Amino acid sequence: MSTELPVPETKVLAIASHVVFGNVGNTMAAFVMQSLGCDVAALNTVHYSNHTGYGQVKGTKTSADEIRELYHGLKQSYLDDYDMMLSGYIPSAEGVDAVGSIARDLKLKSGMKTGSFFWVLDPVMGDDGRLYVNENVVPAYKNLLREADLILPNQFEAELLSDTKITSLKSLTTAVTHLHKIHRIPHILVTSVRLPSSSPDISTSTLSVIGSTARSNLSPRIFRITVPAIDCFFSGTGDMFAALLVVRLREAVIASNLLSTKSWVSPDDVSSTDLPLAKAAEKVLASMQAVLEKTKIARDEALSEGAMGGPLGTMEKEKDSEKRGHLRRTKAAEVRVVRNVADLREPVVKWKAEVLEVDAGKEGAESSGMVEAKSQPEYGTEPNDGVVKDQRRPKDDGAEDTLRDRVAV
Repeated sequence: MSTELPVPETKVLAIASHVVFGNVGNTMAAFVMQSLGCDVAALNTVHYSNHTGYGQVKGTKTSADEIRELYHGLKQSYLDDYDMMLSGYIPSAEGVDAVGSIARDLKLKSGMKTGSFFWVLDPVMGDDGRLYVNENVVPAYKNLLREADLILPNQFEAELLSDTKITSLKSLTTAVTHLHKIHRIPHILVTSVRLPSSSPDISTSTLSVIGSTARSNLSPRIFRITVPAIDCFFSGTGDMFAALLVVRLREAVIASNLLSTKSWVSPDDVSSTDLPLAKAAEKVLASMQAVLEKTKIARDEALSEGAMGGPLGTMEKEKDSEKRGHLRRTKAAEVRVVRNVADLREPVVKWKAEVLEVDAGKEGAESSGMVEAKSQPEYGTEPNDGVVKDQRRPKDDGAEDTLRDRVAV
């Protein structure tokens, strides 16, 4: 394994959830970024025993005041010199506001040096038509969009933020165009797209991410990367995706000599497939696919009859229990990221970005308006149709991103 790291020394403030057991939220993101050479400061928005895919947790949420106090503690000791910020699950609208104030402060601090601070915002709100958070979190995120350099919504979140119902690649293009033009977001990556089964746009055996970097007139440059779907439930893959993207985007930006440009935006003559965002996403998906394929093998072995050991296996043998079976399956599917660092550092790119040419027509021509959100069940195991499939989270939980149908990974 090569010892060369992909980026020079990079300081990242990661604001997301934390669990004692498992690899989700900052537990996942911090490890991934540190493995690739970043110096990560983790500010945790919840402290849970485990992610909520298990269906039961113990722990606490971090209040907005506590988030501000923790950042103030960093600032008073001059520990606020960050190159990038990654924000994920935030449990309240007040918390979203607090994180936004931190981002604004860091942007102001770096204002004299263009491109010296970059905010990756993962607007964790819900999935599959259901919110994980209170409804007032949605407008709180909308108020922050202009502050972010890159957002990573899933399809449902992209609908909420753009007020556009996504039913085809054409309506997806409309949503991306809206986010560029109305909210002036430089970079957008929709991490999981689920179209109706009758749509010819995307095969059910593959998953896609759709990305775009705006031109100077705020028109989109849209690309798509499609990879094989993995038929398994995982948790924390969205956090892994976001963390890998932080590093790989910075790497691609440095290679393109854009580190001193505002929001790291490429000149207008750069095609969508040559964008740093596209190049970064290719490497991210390569790492994700490799790690998750190995996780799937380990999961299947752990769930095989001969491997059903340990306390959960013993209990399940003694007494048939749906709950215990669910706990055992969930534990077996924990992402094996620690044992597969080589796949993070040395991805083998197999799936390349493609230009997505879709005539979105007049903005708003597709169905638009407020997207109806349903309440989230306590937990479930529906497929998420991301590049992998994943377990659902309860409403207003905190285990950052049990993929949330988040990435084509």
